[in-house]
Amino acid sequence: MSKNIAGVKNKPDSILLYTSIALVVLGILTLASVSTSVSYKNFDSTFYFLRHQIQFGLIPGIILGFLVFKQNLEWIKKKAPIIFLFNLFLLFIVILPKLIGITKGTIRALDLGVFTVQPAEFLKLTIILYWASWWSSRQDKKIEESSNKNLSLLIFLIIISIVGFLMVSQPDVSTFGIIAIIAAIVYFSANSPFWHTPFLGLTGILAFILLMKADYRKNRLLVFFDPETDPMGVGYQLKQSLITIGSGGLTGVGIGFSQQKFGFLPELISDSIFSVFAEETGFIGSFILISLFALFIWRGFKIAYHSKNTFNQLTAIGISSWIVLQAFISISTMIGVIPLTGVPLPFISYGGSALISELIGVGLLLNISKESS
Repeated sequence: MSKNIAGVKNKPDSILLYTSIALVVLGILTLASVSTSVSYKNFDSTFYFLRHQIQFGLIPGIILGFLVFKQNLEWIKKKAPIIFLFNLFLLFIVILPKLIGITKGTIRALDLGVFTVQPAEFLKLTIILYWASWWSSRQDKKIEESSNKNLSLLIFLIIISIVGFLMVSQPDVSTFGIIAIIAAIVYFSANSPFWHTPFLGLTGILAFILLMKADYRKNRLLVFFDPETDPMGVGYQLKQSLITIGSGGLTGVGIGFSQQKFGFLPELISDSIFSVFAEETGFIGSFILISLFALFIWRGFKIAYHSKNTFNQLTAIGISSWIVLQAFISISTMIGVIPLTGVPLPFISYGGSALISELIGVGLLLNISKESS
């Protein structure tokens, strides 16, 4: 990349740009193949989900990502706390009907008529911006005293507790887990005291134990340790996922020729989409997809390393970690490495809110790369 000379900004990171484009293209092609059966079954239209993803995910995501790419990063830093608080407010609005007893069950989206919005998907990004802004502002003011660092730990715990309450009330524990890990990565990337690490680790373990009291979560753990525990019940998704992936072999059965997508695999276009991708493209296609995510985090961390200020650095670390951590969890659950969590695959799974937030994240990373030397 060219260096910043006489006020001329660098060009954005081309490898990150092309990697992101490749992931988005793979996502659209995969959804076009995977969603046909379930789309026709539910809406009598073969490409309903594909059109919806393009209209309410891809197009607004590209527009907002470009606007963020062109926006002044200092302005984003100043507005980050307001954006985060607004995101929390939207989360509260989502669960309000459940809190006052109007509705029961799972509720995760705001219905705006023409389309729905999932505030939790945007929280993955806004909490990164909030903590990056928090730490950079404290560094700008040269606040380094241990008492102030301990105060930051208290604020961190309060924020995570509020987010946890809002997310568990939906309930969406898997997304909360990702948000908490992302926030912790940004927190510890900001030179927080070492003793905060075991303290937050123990707090996380305690929270995990409390959340595992729900029967369906305990059953997922039991299936993870013994997949044959309930092969036609709780273990059905993992069993079918492994069959689907194994059917792909080395080169796959070909794009559009998956058999497992015809009613055999639950959560086809969201949580399980990697399984069908692996069936159609085989080991080679899966390797290429995983390599793209590896490229993504490499370029993201390189951008962070060369960033000129704390906000840019922490934002780049947070976004890169979020995208690749979520991809790792999503793929790992489908191959039985970790328990099923219901986490979508970034850029690939169906979901307009998720794709928009991911593309905004890419726009931010590319913007930061312009400022890197």
